[in-house]
Amino acid sequence: MLRFAVVMMLFAGCDKEARPKEPATLATGTVKDGVRSVKIEAGKDGYVPERIPGKPGEKLNLVFTRTVEGECLRELKTPDGKVVELPMNKPYEIAITVPQSGEVKFACGMEMFFGVIVAEQPKS
Repeated sequence: MLRFAVVMMLFAGCDKEARPKEPATLATGTVKDGVRSVKIEAGKDGYVPERIPGKPGEKLNLVFTRTVEGECLRELKTPDGKVVELPMNKPYEIAITVPQSGEVKFACGMEMFFGVIVAEQPKS
């Protein structure tokens, strides 16, 4: 009986609405004046999307919106190494250029959550 109660308590704590993170694609976001804007939520699941592909040299405008309280996601380490404070429920924009190859990283202040911008080479 004790085992049954423990198992039931474990299942009761599961979030039935939890879904896998949707990956970003080269088409994610909107393009204006040659710059693609990509919305990124800094929330209970970390950064969503956490992997953002781009064309080498592509200009991106990353629009971060923090939706949770807490120390970690309050700060953002940008790909160029700066640390900025993300306001709660207000968009914060960062301009970046996709590298010619490889990836660049962004992370929370404690580096517990992170994301990457990845240069996707054209398929031949």
